[in-house]
Amino acid sequence: MTTRNADIRVAIFEDNKLVRDAYEAIFSGTNGFACTGVFTDCTDLDFKIRKSAPDVVLMDIEMPGMDGIAATQQITSAAGAPSILMQTVFEDDEKIFAALCAGAVGYILKTSSPVQLLQAVSEVVSGGSPMSPQVARRVLKLFQHHAPHATVSDTETLSEREKEILTLMVNGNAARQIAEHLFLSYETVRTHLKKIYRKLHVVSSAGAVAKALKDRLV
Repeated sequence: MTTRNADIRVAIFEDNKLVRDAYEAIFSGTNGFACTGVFTDCTDLDFKIRKSAPDVVLMDIEMPGMDGIAATQQITSAAGAPSILMQTVFEDDEKIFAALCAGAVGYILKTSSPVQLLQAVSEVVSGGSPMSPQVARRVLKLFQHHAPHATVSDTETLSEREKEILTLMVNGNAARQIAEHLFLSYETVRTHLKKIYRKLHVVSSAGAVAKALKDRLV
């Protein structure tokens, strides 16, 4: 588990040995990535996170003892927490919703290819919320059903540029695609995204899109 300064550090929580070994091989054998921890369960979770010091945690939902949803909530409650990318074999609507509410920033199926897995982790580090289109549609429906309506006092007014960016997000564009579409730098788009998240009281692009759809902000 050697690392280089520019590597994306990934910790893996997975109880299935075959899957665990495959993930470790992918991240350890790909330039730009480093596997800094491989764990079969969430026992001594805080110690494992401190020891591996990941940028991204690849978290299984179904594990013995503490499950991935509870683990995500515990990890994200700490200051400076790494980003959590959930992974499972199930497209369980309520578990997807629960994981995102717990603080996960994305969701990937175990059937995803190595390339898709690497792309998802890279997107997380870039501030995105990777999900397959099928999962994303279901998540949006769940947020529309569960999320409370915003009031005028709850949500600050978005600027025209922020509305433009939010509209592109609703249409499925990631930050880099938005930058290309609007002829802006990637860092400028990220700055706008942070302002949008703050104004909408959300922490991810998935939450921003859900709120935009539910409250007809764009």
